[in-house]
Amino acid sequence: MVLNSSLATEVFAEDARIEKLTEDRFGWSEGPVWIQDDAYLLFSDVPGNTIYKWSEKAGLEVFLQPSGYDGEDRAGVFREPGANGLIRGDIPGTILLGDHGNRAIARLDLETKDKTFLATDFEGKRFSSPNDLVLTEDGAIYFTDPPYGLKGEDSSPFKEMAFNGVYLWRSGDGGGSVAVIDDSLTRPNGVALSPDSETLYVSVSDPEAARVYAYSLGPDGMATNRRVFVDLTRMVEGGFSGLPDGMAVDVDGRVYVAGPGGIHVFLPDGTPIARITTGAPIANCAFGDDGRTLYLTSGAFLARIRLKATGLGFKG
Repeated sequence: MVLNSSLATEVFAEDARIEKLTEDRFGWSEGPVWIQDDAYLLFSDVPGNTIYKWSEKAGLEVFLQPSGYDGEDRAGVFREPGANGLIRGDIPGTILLGDHGNRAIARLDLETKDKTFLATDFEGKRFSSPNDLVLTEDGAIYFTDPPYGLKGEDSSPFKEMAFNGVYLWRSGDGGGSVAVIDDSLTRPNGVALSPDSETLYVSVSDPEAARVYAYSLGPDGMATNRRVFVDLTRMVEGGFSGLPDGMAVDVDGRVYVAGPGGIHVFLPDGTPIARITTGAPIANCAFGDDGRTLYLTSGAFLARIRLKATGLGFKG
């Protein structure tokens, strides 16, 4: 762990340490989400097309397989057919997921394992591979759609979108509506909201432009302006493994960004205060337990670290 500021002591205890929870067994672990009522974590192995369940009591179990595309890929469409980002659902007893293989945002019933597809296309064109998502207080969903799920990515003959977008889905009659937040990013990836829901954070996993952007949101939920929140390109150029990816936010507005060299912790103004390292690339992170444990999907394994800070959505 690298502490960049005395402010890091507000987040980390002196004896804070990384705890490895599983063996190295996943192709690329992603999308952790804590299920509060039953005290367990779900996370994805995207290329493995599996959602895993981990709990203190039972350890690691397969929760859903396949997690995304459930057919035979005879046409060779997919590079990564599984589910990616997972978040708490808009309905009790569900989660929401970025479903690479079904090229959709979906709702999953945790008991029946049934899926409901919420967003599948924009202006008649299918999404490429919805990646990560965040739920607003009023039930809308911001999500990203890079081409990582498709074999060949941007050059895939099955890619229908002319851009890799950031979108906003709202529920409503006829299956809801989708609006574009940004169609100019090369590789939009992780997405998160500030505690007041007035700022949207979007990470870009482009090694030549490894940045996190912050968007000011208007009353209608649309972006009013965009600024660079942090730029991590030099760390990529310096040989640190990993790219800007999944994010989490705590109740004080600090942003935890998976990126080159681990999880970067920033104040709301972009000041870096710490970096959490596991010795492997980290794709994503999520708060769990009582809100003061940060779970880390770190490439081939799952890890965690106890914090002083409390995650957004938990009581302090």
